[in-house]
Amino acid sequence: MTIQWYPGHMAKAKRQMIEKIKQIDVVIELVDSRIPSSSRNPLVEEISSGKPRLLLMNKIDMADRQATKQWKEDFEDQGLTVHLVNSQTGQGVATIPDAVHKLTAARRKKLEERGFRPHADRALILGIPNVGKSTLINRLAGKKIAKIGDRPGVTKAQQWIKVGSTMELLDTPGILWPKFEDPRVGLCLAATGAIKEELLDFQEIALFLLKTMLTHYREPLAERYTLEDLPELAGTEEDQDVLIRLFDDIGRKRGCLMSGGYIDYDRVSEIIVRDYRSQKLGPLTLEWP
Repeated sequence: MTIQWYPGHMAKAKRQMIEKIKQIDVVIELVDSRIPSSSRNPLVEEISSGKPRLLLMNKIDMADRQATKQWKEDFEDQGLTVHLVNSQTGQGVATIPDAVHKLTAARRKKLEERGFRPHADRALILGIPNVGKSTLINRLAGKKIAKIGDRPGVTKAQQWIKVGSTMELLDTPGILWPKFEDPRVGLCLAATGAIKEELLDFQEIALFLLKTMLTHYREPLAERYTLEDLPELAGTEEDQDVLIRLFDDIGRKRGCLMSGGYIDYDRVSEIIVRDYRSQKLGPLTLEWP
């Protein structure tokens, strides 16, 4: 999937983050557990400017538990501090202030040695659109401060938010990067709702989801759409024909027919994508370490 975009508010947000980084002690990077690699913004390295980082894997209830475990271990092997969270239910959220405090130990020690009283930990929270930042911030603050939405682009401006007496958070708009070099990254982001729908080709996303499920989640796929004798993928050009036939089967099962008995591919595509996003296909991960 070829998607190139960089809305003005994202470019502005990036500039503002770089300007504020001198005031920041820790960068909190929030990723989607369903797509832990694709939801990591490569601009974070540039914006972080060497600051300590805490990686939060959010939406763990929507991801394959075993895959999440593998991703956590993989990130930790890279030297990252990783916490698993569910911003909707609050699972794991209470551990975040302590994790940030541990990452600021060296800064506090330097200040104390120079006779200064350390200030509250200041953290910048970064994440792609629709990754759950606002929900997480409201959980941390214990009240509704950040605006929440089920679509990308809800947070438009930066704001400081107090978390008890020990931490201050700088909320930021979700930002994507100018171009996805790997088409698969674009598909992962599109499937999980990180990109505005008017930019998407739902048929391409649905085929990507079917291919992933045929490879890793055959049972949930068969159960959801009452399919029998699921085909196998061979890793050849013929796989495209296999996927289209599967598409047709789901369309007929769901009654997505036009005059003449032809399959309404747009309707089938939307059903598959909506089923995935609403977890009607179960907790699924779209990429592995």
